[in-house]
Amino acid sequence: MAHVIAKPMNHVKFFTPWVIVFTVIAVVGMATLGVRFLFGIGLVTNLDNLYPWGIWNAINKAGGVALAAGGFISAAIGHIMHKEHYHTVVRPALLTAMLGYTFVGFAVFFDIGRWYYIWHPVINWNPNSALFEVGICVMFYLTVLYIEFLPIVTEKYKNNVNMKGIFKPFNNITNKLLISLDSGLDKTMSFFIIAGVVLSSLHQSSLGTLMIIAGQKMHPLWQTPVLPLLFLMSAVVVGVPMIILVSLINAKTFKLKPKMPVLSRMSSYVGPLLGVYLSFKIGDIVIREAFVYLGQFTLQSVMFYIEVIVGIIVPLFLFLNKKVLNSPKLLAIACSFVIFGVVINRINNFLVAYKPPYADYLYYPTIYEILVTLGCASVIILLYRWFAMFFPVVSPEQGTDEKVIVEMEEAI
Repeated sequence: MAHVIAKPMNHVKFFTPWVIVFTVIAVVGMATLGVRFLFGIGLVTNLDNLYPWGIWNAINKAGGVALAAGGFISAAIGHIMHKEHYHTVVRPALLTAMLGYTFVGFAVFFDIGRWYYIWHPVINWNPNSALFEVGICVMFYLTVLYIEFLPIVTEKYKNNVNMKGIFKPFNNITNKLLISLDSGLDKTMSFFIIAGVVLSSLHQSSLGTLMIIAGQKMHPLWQTPVLPLLFLMSAVVVGVPMIILVSLINAKTFKLKPKMPVLSRMSSYVGPLLGVYLSFKIGDIVIREAFVYLGQFTLQSVMFYIEVIVGIIVPLFLFLNKKVLNSPKLLAIACSFVIFGVVINRINNFLVAYKPPYADYLYYPTIYEILVTLGCASVIILLYRWFAMFFPVVSPEQGTDEKVIVEMEEAI
């Protein structure tokens, strides 16, 4: 089977009206962060001793980790399960995961009060802490993601080193180093891919463990012993829709034809995955008899209904419809429902369900917290566009992989 050919998307201009909008949002968000670092976290947030975390934790970190799951899902499908016909979506998913996890780490940096102590977990290990396990796994997995991205860098510069001026004498030795690095990575990449899948699975589930420790501070609709499993399942469920949506956005942004044979085939797995996830979700509240809280008109019950109906049931029916699977627009909408549902799930677990003892008021984010969240998302979008235009990430042509999918579908 032919190797997927990826190319830099430098045939389009970087700046577009939407890119300008994202740039403005990013600048405003980063400026707000500057105020946070200069004058303290209390000035720009509504966090206090009772509510030590807010939307930066729920969306930037917990939500970001879940949405970056496409990286380990695509690696598992394309490399470990040897579904080579999906290789065309592996690199975009890898880049999304790399940028997503980079900003998850950055979110930890500005979300903790004493940000200058962020290095302490590296030295002061606490193996009994679920949060420590999450932090260490994220650090290791982020390192693995950068290593997995290195072949894309060597592919661009190998046999194409052309430094000028005083650096010209180093062209030959640099090229040899790139060739050696590329060869070494080719022999050891399987190890890093497997390590990435394992590490990502560990910290995805450990975020659920973290909320189990909250005990009675969490509402019964979400406080369950199987929360780690539900967190892992939701990450797996959202992984494929994220891969599909990124691929569709790439096609729209870089003026390419959507690779619908590949995406339609991949999207056919989402419906069954959503069905299994919904079964565990409903089965859990039935077994624990937590369904009694759904009859009460509260913020928690309303948000639970939104999470399950809008984020699971609606996209479940959409992904079971062949018309949706074969339409780029409808498929993008279906994927957006799943992504919305998982983000709401993280918000529900970390904010809606969480009520500190003795608190007689609710946390709500300030405009500055919202600006920082939107700013970080905008920076990720801008960096993705730059990387895709500068490095061979996106496959521009209808390649052999898609022909294979078509032949498989005709055979079925």
